[in-house]
Amino acid sequence: MVEAWIIGLRAVQYGAAAVLFGLPAFLIYSGPNQQALDLRWPRPALLWAAAVLFLTAPAALVAQASMMAGSLMEAIKPQTLWMMISGMALAGALVVRAVVALVALAVILLIKPGARLWWIASALGAVIAASFAWTGHGAATEGPGHGIHLASDILHALAASLWIGALAAFAALALWRPADPSLQDQALAHALGGFAHVGTLAVAVLVLTGLINSFYLVGWKGLGLLPVTAWGQLLFAKLVLFVAMIALAALNRFQLTPRLKVIDAGFTIPIGHLRGSLLIEFGLAMAILALVAIMGTLAPPASLG
Repeated sequence: MVEAWIIGLRAVQYGAAAVLFGLPAFLIYSGPNQQALDLRWPRPALLWAAAVLFLTAPAALVAQASMMAGSLMEAIKPQTLWMMISGMALAGALVVRAVVALVALAVILLIKPGARLWWIASALGAVIAASFAWTGHGAATEGPGHGIHLASDILHALAASLWIGALAAFAALALWRPADPSLQDQALAHALGGFAHVGTLAVAVLVLTGLINSFYLVGWKGLGLLPVTAWGQLLFAKLVLFVAMIALAALNRFQLTPRLKVIDAGFTIPIGHLRGSLLIEFGLAMAILALVAIMGTLAPPASLG
């Protein structure tokens, strides 16, 4: 039961961190076009993301302590929590996550929406996204490869958050129903066009760091264990979903977005197809976060050899 709570809290934090980092980053690189539309949802979305992180990080710390101590009553004792915080990188990362989330909450409440808020929120979100490297397998690698694996894990988390945060913005724009429907066409065209190069960079970083992480978590000796271990089976499922996301992203970029940009020239686009594609891609991203949350509680093949 406790492990299920740990998985759930981890998945929720992944999603909230992606919004807190990736959404304001999206507003920065597509800012001039989106600002003209007077969108009102980004600030509440950031508030919710920061609040969720502030609440779930301490809850995750208590859940981890409960699993280690054997009971909830033992876990909430100050000496138990202090022992974890002072002796475990995982617990320290959760404390940092909660503190940074509290700072983000204050910043979002005090600063008006605009470039200044987006930059600060994105920086704070990046710190939180990077902290996942210390609550995953990357921090457990020992020896000379520790620094490389940890750095790769950090970059992997940042790239994933950048992509998923943008997908959250796309999903919001796809569900948006302005009085003038052409505003939605304009918003989606600018958003998808602005994300093209950023998305390509994010995918490249995810592939490269994924290979590096696999070297440490699987290794040559662990390849044969992938089909017969739960961790390996979840990895295959994650890769299938990742490829599906790339396929949808390519469809959006090379087929649907160009047609959307020339709509005024007499062309038509099934806007429902674009909206559906974006929402499916966002749903696949959420499924991947759930798989990653489960994988974080399982032993990778390299640790079984």
